[in-house]
Amino acid sequence: MTDQLVSGPPRRCGYVAMIGAPNAGKSTLVNALVGAKVSIVSHKVQTTRAIMRGIVMDGAAQIILVDTPGIFAPKRRLDQAMVRTAWNGAREAEIIALLIDAERGIDDANADLLDRLSKLPGDKILVLNKIDRVAHEKLLGLASDANNKLAFAATFMVSALKNKGLGVLTYYLATHMPEGPWLFPEDQISDLPMRMLAAEITREKLFERLHEELPYASTVETDSWVARKDGSVRIEQSIFVERESQRKIVLGKGGSTVKAISMSSRQELMGILDQTVHLFVHVKVREGWADDPERYREMGLEFPRS
Repeated sequence: MTDQLVSGPPRRCGYVAMIGAPNAGKSTLVNALVGAKVSIVSHKVQTTRAIMRGIVMDGAAQIILVDTPGIFAPKRRLDQAMVRTAWNGAREAEIIALLIDAERGIDDANADLLDRLSKLPGDKILVLNKIDRVAHEKLLGLASDANNKLAFAATFMVSALKNKGLGVLTYYLATHMPEGPWLFPEDQISDLPMRMLAAEITREKLFERLHEELPYASTVETDSWVARKDGSVRIEQSIFVERESQRKIVLGKGGSTVKAISMSSRQELMGILDQTVHLFVHVKVREGWADDPERYREMGLEFPRS
């Protein structure tokens, strides 16, 4: 009895794949559950590209949330890689969490997801997000309709943005992880290297600033990261676009747009790193970057050959 008290409950650890249509709120939910920003958020669809794992500690359980790209009908090579990554993440997880935007309900995209998920093995849970925007009666009807199409092990109603319902969801995930050793240090919140997270934050600011002007023809890489003697850090990054006309859009008149992107990214990075950041962002043309296998490897995506 004494040994049990000393050793405590057995450790648990497992993967949860966050699956959903674009803009369902997967990245917002992952950030809220982790309690820190580990995945970029944007009103643009298909923002998440790189496979990213957010790590949640709850008692003796380590929950590894896999934030996958939103699942949609792929057209380009990059789209194909993102969708393939999302489904691979679902197949390898202990639990698949289907996130549905409660405002959208079961539209064609979500109906297709429900059908495809029914063919996959493993435990599945339903997470209705943005419940603060929908009447209670509609939520109950939506939960009933979804469970009629696919028998979920559990259903949760949350607002990732308003931090509602997250405690119940976390407890469920923690108690349903298999017994086993933790795969990451207790204080680690993501498997994403800081250099890549910094690039992702700048890409988020790029999306926010340019809206529809530069949809998906851009990527960001961190070229150098130098810790300085005064405790600050100097970061150099490159925004890559495919054409000179796109470079001019990112630069803006007199460099005003890229300066605003850099300033916004620097401020957020200073908050995350808790140190002074000197950020220098350059805009370069790299034709056909979306067809370069090396770019896919850096994002943790499998390069589609066709």
